[in-house]
Amino acid sequence: MNILVTGGAGYVGSVLVELLAKKGHSVVVFDNLSTGHRGAVEPSAKLVAGDLCDATEVERLFREHMFNCVMHLAGHTLVEESMRVPEKYYWSGLVCGLNLLTAMVRHGTKRIVFSSSASVYGEPEAVPIPETAPTIPQNPYGECKLAFERMLRWFEIAHGLSNISLRYFNAAGATAAHGESHEPETHLIPVVLKTALGQREAIEIFGTDYPTKDGTCVRDYVHVVDLAEAHILGMDALVRGTSGVFNLGNGNGFSVKEVVSAGREVTGVDIIAKDSERRKGDPARLVASSEKAREVLKWNPQRTSLHEIIQSAWKWMKEHPEGYLD
Repeated sequence: MNILVTGGAGYVGSVLVELLAKKGHSVVVFDNLSTGHRGAVEPSAKLVAGDLCDATEVERLFREHMFNCVMHLAGHTLVEESMRVPEKYYWSGLVCGLNLLTAMVRHGTKRIVFSSSASVYGEPEAVPIPETAPTIPQNPYGECKLAFERMLRWFEIAHGLSNISLRYFNAAGATAAHGESHEPETHLIPVVLKTALGQREAIEIFGTDYPTKDGTCVRDYVHVVDLAEAHILGMDALVRGTSGVFNLGNGNGFSVKEVVSAGREVTGVDIIAKDSERRKGDPARLVASSEKAREVLKWNPQRTSLHEIIQSAWKWMKEHPEGYLD
């Protein structure tokens, strides 16, 4: 199939494009390269540098290419930043998203897989979190993800735009070719590994007084390859006529301290960690139930060990200590 991947020069997007190419699909990547990297784009894919917030550029993209499906991963992803500059997230999440959907309708592209977030749930009433849990986001990042999901529902009703939203938390790990490279880096596992490489003096643990087993936040970490495979299974489900919302989780939650400890074991480095104040918008425990995805999408994550996830990221980072050189 002919597939558009927005944000395909980013972390999860680049791995998704890698897998799509291996399966023989024709892929166009649309990315403004503000956080993505040219060097992360699979060589067989076509990179179109452009911004979803520019309706003219989006219209040109759809006029010049015919797509059977859109994989929408573009957008900002930092919870703490969204608390300080919510307008940035509303703009990229909703204005840019509306440009994309409008172009899809105009040019007859009827399928979209959306990279959402389990942040839409806020502070959950029960863990693991099912799709039926109340959606009460605690930050603009989660709020904008939820708003776009609702936009998709109305576009399906009005225009027959079939869609699947994938709600997940922390993508982690790497393939041999693609890994996590952000500037600045805020995600826990790469921060731990950069500290092991000597690129940082220490890591900060934001909050040690949460109601968890060791006082630090608990999160669900899913290997990036398993996430990419879920996107492809979602596309296959759309072809079968299935739409909906699906959680993606590995079934386990790991605290910040547990991640740091596993990082020390994998790297063999005594990584220094310093306690710090809580960040605004961080719930205590976020672990998603993925039973629905397993049943409907036939998603079966293969890389659920925290040590395996960190080991794959560590291998890539050692080989790419400066990230992508572009």
